[in-house]
Amino acid sequence: MWTGYKILIFFYLTTDICAETYYSSQGEAEPGPRFTRNHTIFEGTRHKRATYQGEYCRRFGCCEARDDACVTEFYEANALCYCDSFCERDTSDCCPDYKSFCHEEKEGPPLQQPSDPEGCSRDSQHYEEGSVVKENCNSCTCSGQQWKCSQHVCLVHPELIDHINKGDYGGRWKAQNYSQFWGMTLEEGFKFRLGTLPPSPMLLSMNEMTASFPPRADLPEIFIASYKWPGWTHGPLDQKNCAASWAFSTASVAADRIAIQSKGRYTANLSPQNLISCCAKNRHGCNSGSVDRAWWFLRKRGLVSHACYPLFKDQNTTNNVCAMASRSDGRGKRHATKPCPNSFEKSNRIYQCSPPYRVSSNETEIMREIIQNGPVQAIMQVHEDFFYYKSGIYRHVVSTNEEPEKYKKLRTHAVKLTGCKVLDVENFPQNRNIR
Repeated sequence: MWTGYKILIFFYLTTDICAETYYSSQGEAEPGPRFTRNHTIFEGTRHKRATYQGEYCRRFGCCEARDDACVTEFYEANALCYCDSFCERDTSDCCPDYKSFCHEEKEGPPLQQPSDPEGCSRDSQHYEEGSVVKENCNSCTCSGQQWKCSQHVCLVHPELIDHINKGDYGGRWKAQNYSQFWGMTLEEGFKFRLGTLPPSPMLLSMNEMTASFPPRADLPEIFIASYKWPGWTHGPLDQKNCAASWAFSTASVAADRIAIQSKGRYTANLSPQNLISCCAKNRHGCNSGSVDRAWWFLRKRGLVSHACYPLFKDQNTTNNVCAMASRSDGRGKRHATKPCPNSFEKSNRIYQCSPPYRVSSNETEIMREIIQNGPVQAIMQVHEDFFYYKSGIYRHVVSTNEEPEKYKKLRTHAVKLTGCKVLDVENFPQNRNIR
């Protein structure tokens, strides 16, 4: 084996020497390194240029502009080829790869990469391609070094909040940016934070009841139900993302009225969850509902206390299965047949009410009703600015800029009116308002 390798190496050296002798005999100068024909550029191999260090032109003569500093052998033409401006003539003895090789070597430094790396910048922070960030209710994706964002209408509109608080409307009511609404779309606010269907024809056809006491002249400038009946009225419960204002407002008004009418004998807050889970008509639950149906259920079936049947932490996982049942004793009263869903509460008393009635839509009549009998329930139209309400007498505020149609949507909402205030302000369209 070793003998074979020695022969092969010797043969290679002999071939190289023979080639060198041949080209020397042709009157060519002796360049430093030599290359075999097997290493021509036609075989895809590009060699480093051999240099004559300026001797060739002095010894053999050169055309003007020849450059001895860049030369190599061109075996196919049996000549030397150069890399210089002389090769720009039409007929050339220069290397076949002159343009690609020589021009590349003599070009300036390679183009610098952009100083900014690929990706996107936001608030002085760099994000890689494909990164997703949340901007209020919209998602922005870094694509092609640009942010591409969705175009949802957000529930929180900071410019409108500033407009309300800084403009002429600031004296009427104050707006606030609520953190729990940040990141929600306006549609999600309407869908999850309200939850009352428009009044049914049956509700609107009910006869209006009017109260004769107190006389209009004797109405107080301000009235708050909790001041007149301390301990007998109940604060609001957070409905969170359960669209059931129809149930929350009904249960709360009924609890206040029962406490007032019983002169404090029954002061339990009633359970809106009892209505949400057990008022089975159309199975609306947290997907909106009607107040007339809620009052029907309260009269016919009754409700337990909020302590007995508390709100579910996650309405979506319970499937709104009713956990309470009752039966009639034959005299119109109902009694629970199941223990409280909350095992810590032992009283599962059923509370019912007399038939509901409709109060006149006249503001004076509403004030009289609240002062005489306690809080009332109202259905109102909600615009986007209502979600910012903090204090004062609410009135819808339109932005100074022309609002696109997507901002002009509204839904219905049920609330409890707990007091009233008489306003005497010039140029104010309505001088009596209900809270």
